[in-house]
Amino acid sequence: MNYVVYGMASSGNCHKVKMALDHLRLPYQWREIDTLKGETRTPSFLAMNPNGQVPVLAVDEKTYLPESDAILWYLGEGTPLVPEDRFQRARVLQWMFFEQYNHETSIAVARFLRAFLKKNDDPRLPELQKRGYAALGVMDRYLSDRAYFVGDALSIADLALFAYTHKADEGGFDIAPYPAVRAWLERVAAAPGVSVMPSP
Repeated sequence: MNYVVYGMASSGNCHKVKMALDHLRLPYQWREIDTLKGETRTPSFLAMNPNGQVPVLAVDEKTYLPESDAILWYLGEGTPLVPEDRFQRARVLQWMFFEQYNHETSIAVARFLRAFLKKNDDPRLPELQKRGYAALGVMDRYLSDRAYFVGDALSIADLALFAYTHKADEGGFDIAPYPAVRAWLERVAAAPGVSVMPSP
């Protein structure tokens, strides 16, 4: 099966999908979509994802799957990236929900304001910094005696959290005070298929 990914290379939500595909050595085509130019608002794109967001995975010519973490689950199911154990599978989901609700909503938004929109004086940034550092603190405490977020091996939870964490500096975050996060970033970065996301 040859997938098609509609995504923006400098988006963490899109980059996590790319890393999963590369790690699993699955064939795919990448179609670059510029969200800042309104390319997710065209009738053809909205037919694939009515929510008008990237990424979208085309499974075939008529089947499209949006939402980055849903795509990760679809790609990872039946591979070592998704554990077989029932509780560990729930743990994967726990950290993916954390990524979307606590991590992405602060660290990724701050990066978007600073790196994409060049709004370094945006009034939202202080609160985003506060919440982003809180998320990094949660991650650092959890990883203090663990190599990965679930079990002893890389999972889609790691890929989900790696995408924006390894570019947190572009949102104005300093990860130096988080040694467990830094060590985890190095471990994940060394995994096959894991790559550095392009800057805007």
